Amino acid sequence: MITAVIFDVDGTLIDSVDFHAQAWQEIFKQYGKEISFADVRGQIGKGGDQLLPVFFSKEELDDFGEEMEKARGELFKSKYMSQIKPFPQVRELFERIRRDGKQIALASSAVEEELEHFKKLLNISDLLAGDTNADDAEKSKPHPDIFEAALKEIGNPPVEEVIVIGDTPYDAEAAGKANLQTIGILAGGFPEKQLTDAGCVAIFRDPADLLARYDESPLANDSKQTKTTEAAAN
Repeated sequence: MITAVIFDVDGTLIDSVDFHAQAWQEIFKQYGKEISFADVRGQIGKGGDQLLPVFFSKEELDDFGEEMEKARGELFKSKYMSQIKPFPQVRELFERIRRDGKQIALASSAVEEELEHFKKLLNISDLLAGDTNADDAEKSKPHPDIFEAALKEIGNPPVEEVIVIGDTPYDAEAAGKANLQTIGILAGGFPEKQLTDAGCVAIFRDPADLLARYDESPLANDSKQTKTTEAAAN
């Protein structure tokens, strides 16, 4: 039986993936690298510590990596954060989970200031048992640190009673390393096959789809955890 649910935020609860990719792409250009939007977007879901080495050498990162990551944060906050919208029915989904007696936590690679903004945007703070951000993890996804921190935040329940909900293969990979199962959300833009290949046990279009089909999802206490796909919703 599931007693706790840990949610990723960007691309899972809020429509932010493209904005993160655009901010990184702009900063990369300022530091001399023209990286395609698609290539950058494919790395969103990782924190800067895991994303930057994909595109820059260790020598480059030693020279200006910290400066570049700070510049990305400032650009994202000033130019993009105000444009981000929540996906529909997130609060209603959280309320449904809480009515089942389950705890809810957030596990995000965002910095604390960004995460606090998103919590207010989503209007979910009163429904949370805890949250973790970039400061709580030594390494970001696909390393398991953020989910291990989230488990600690909610009292270390047995891992078989906890499920992660995220939109990227990095969420599923990180959760798997912490012995947690993952429900995949397609709203972040990653293909269903990538999510299932990374270990997702069920796939839903977005939070509203998960809410609509809650009783057939792994969240339901009587669920057999049969994989559900976007096609099944049509």
